Amino acid sequence: MFADLSDAAWTRRESLTGLVAALGADNIRWVGGAIRDSLLGVEVNDVDCATLLLPDEVVRRCNEAGIRTVPTGIEHGTVTAILKGGPVEITTLRRDVSTDGRRATIAFAERWEEDAARRDFTINALYAHPETLEISDYFGGMDDLARRRVRFIGDARDRIEEDHLRILRYFRFQARFGAELDEAAEEACAQLASTLKGLSRERIAAELTALLALPDPHPTIARMRQLGVLQVVLPEASPQHLDILQKVIAAEQEQGFAPDPLRRMAALLPPLTEIAEAVSARLRLSRAQRGHLAAVAAREALDLTNQQALAYRESPAIAADRVLLQGGDARGLKDWEVPQFPLKGGEIVARGIAAGPRVAAILRKVEQYWIEEGFPPRERVLKLLDQELGTEPGLP
Repeated sequence: MFADLSDAAWTRRESLTGLVAALGADNIRWVGGAIRDSLLGVEVNDVDCATLLLPDEVVRRCNEAGIRTVPTGIEHGTVTAILKGGPVEITTLRRDVSTDGRRATIAFAERWEEDAARRDFTINALYAHPETLEISDYFGGMDDLARRRVRFIGDARDRIEEDHLRILRYFRFQARFGAELDEAAEEACAQLASTLKGLSRERIAAELTALLALPDPHPTIARMRQLGVLQVVLPEASPQHLDILQKVIAAEQEQGFAPDPLRRMAALLPPLTEIAEAVSARLRLSRAQRGHLAAVAAREALDLTNQQALAYRESPAIAADRVLLQGGDARGLKDWEVPQFPLKGGEIVARGIAAGPRVAAILRKVEQYWIEEGFPPRERVLKLLDQELGTEPGLP
């Protein structure tokens, strides 16, 4: 862990320097993930900014400086500045007026510590002055980072009751950064697990897929089941499925496959298409995600000896997922390009077969021979066609 932000390249971006000049260095602080990740030596993707300025003033000053803004969350005080180095969310300091576990009514605040107090975890409540890079740590986040501990700010139950999604966020952050378990956090998550039922399915799906996309979420997923949290969001996942997940993650690492949240979700489900479709509908996954999860779920009794045939019929991605879920070696599919069947229906008509269903049937049969033989070149396909047409009555 680094002691300061002096080596953080993103702090020297020219576009950020322009933003600081527009808003005033004493009016803003870099906050949250960029600070946390920089101190941990993790690559920073997004930069967020907290400000004393009200949203209208942020927009006015940015416009005067020629910086385009988008009111991405104006009702909550957030304006996004569109910069060359990437968008930056600028949020006016806030404090919660009331919460119901799903959404909060906020009021603008005047002190950095007030804004920090409404955040979820201590490691996310670190603020840095844009010029001096001095870090303000109001709740012991630096110490928690050093200990790799994910700890709620204040009382864990209070933070969760403000926003029930923080249960899943806790486990995602624990999987990503945690080493030392926080007993108060674990106990609160277990006690309030049932509150997740009141959240939108989309929010649950987003957190669950983000967790499953991490390098090795298995220990955390297992902990979620031990505490009764997984049963609320994914009741189909049994201890047996956790074992499959662990094996899939190990196979991914050994064979050089990137983590894939849908492949891992499939590992946590029984290998039944109807269950995959039901889970997809419940979590309101996209159409593409639903189709992939359902296709991967149908994996029992898979013939691993002809992986390319499966990849041709489905797709290399689906085939690789099925093979990995069955404990096979899918490396042969990583760079395999799906070949194009080198025969057209018109060529069969030219051989004397009347256009219609019979042509399609012959085409399918020759294609099946071609697949079974490992996709030979066109010369062989024409011989296979000759053989098939030799069985056609009435042809010379």
